[in-house]
Amino acid sequence: MKESLKERIRLWKNLYINAFENAVNAIPNVEGVLLAYNTNIDVIKYLDKDDLEKRINQIGKERVFEVIETPTERISSLEHLFGGILRSIKLGKAMEWFVESEEIRRYLREWGWDELRIGGQAGIMANLLGGVYRIPTIVHVPQNPKLQADLFVDGPIYVPIFKGKELKLVHPKEAVKEENELIHYIYEFPRGFQVFDIQAPRENRFIANADDYNARVYMRKEFREGFEKIAKRVELAIISGLQVLKEYYSDGTTYRDVLDRVESHLNSLNRYDVRSHFEFAYTANRLVREELIGILPKFTSVGLNEVELASIVEIIGDETLAKEVLEGHVFPIIDAINLLMDETGIGRIHFHTYGYYLALTKYRSEEVRDALLFASLAAAAKAMKGNIERIEHIRDALSVPTNERAIVFEEELEKEFTEFENGLIDMVDRQLAFVPTKIVTSPKSTVGIGDTISSSAFISEFAMRKS
Repeated sequence: MKESLKERIRLWKNLYINAFENAVNAIPNVEGVLLAYNTNIDVIKYLDKDDLEKRINQIGKERVFEVIETPTERISSLEHLFGGILRSIKLGKAMEWFVESEEIRRYLREWGWDELRIGGQAGIMANLLGGVYRIPTIVHVPQNPKLQADLFVDGPIYVPIFKGKELKLVHPKEAVKEENELIHYIYEFPRGFQVFDIQAPRENRFIANADDYNARVYMRKEFREGFEKIAKRVELAIISGLQVLKEYYSDGTTYRDVLDRVESHLNSLNRYDVRSHFEFAYTANRLVREELIGILPKFTSVGLNEVELASIVEIIGDETLAKEVLEGHVFPIIDAINLLMDETGIGRIHFHTYGYYLALTKYRSEEVRDALLFASLAAAAKAMKGNIERIEHIRDALSVPTNERAIVFEEELEKEFTEFENGLIDMVDRQLAFVPTKIVTSPKSTVGIGDTISSSAFISEFAMRKS
């Protein structure tokens, strides 16, 4: 077994090296990508045990601990804020609660931060695709104050503006306006982090969301009115940020008003043969989730993790399978993504979880596997550095160990599927790609890793299959 494991690790090492070279050589062939809809400012603070305990004791430890067991999922008091942070630490899970109180928003600002970064799925992907991969990238910004604009790196990153009646594409730093600062306060903690008697089982983060625009999937005028011209300028599009939609808003609008505009955009993209990927973040509202599943057939591709996949399978109607997906074993996950493809007809499903990635496609191509490997390297680089600044950072991730635990899954897949070779499984009318990922044991940051994975895999696969 040991010898077999070494051989398998050596094989994957070679596949990783080849995938990196293939992806890097192909990416310059991508002529343009559109990213919508959520961009904001990420304020990063690395939690300090003594500081956190002091602040909690000042407001009353008992009241804060009550929130851990009875979560509000919104923040209108300091008890809610710190109760949410402690719950996230206790469970080792990423959580995001909306900040309703202006007083708490002032407190968060005064508490300070260690780093400022561009945030939102669209914003994070823009700095990666435009700033690192140098792909011409058009990104939607609900608001563009100077604090946010300065967080965009140099490179072919563009936002639409009107000069007179003419639509122009300029770098965000050339389109600054005195607009609202949309801030997400992100509190990071490492595996083993302990506060009082609570210890984190794994690294993760708690997000206090003080952003009223992305919470409504606000689309600015230049983007709405110029969308047809934008669609003509790109080959690919990645859509995200719809997970926050609510059934009703106080002004009388509903989630349907937003989704009607999204569907109109998708119709335009499909008319110009733009391939589109939907990043399916967890959507709490069941009705909105049903509607999002309903528009999946308009997309080329969808990306999700086990929580998001289980939430979709539950809607489709197989609650037993949904529970098995959450338990993390590979075969129920394969059954679930096949079910999702059956139900929606979507041609590409990218599943990512801790330790391995899968991609189910209606077509056969080694580039599907290579794209997953390249995405794994990008994710490892992001975890190591906190922020990828150049392509060499991704090359450095080749030195990160490949996850040996995922090799057990690989062996199980080999026993189940006769047509299995180098991570590719021929399923007659479909192909399943499986890759063990690179694991960074002590990541500097976890924010944006999922966005890095999905965008890198989608973009690099298209580039390699195009070249």
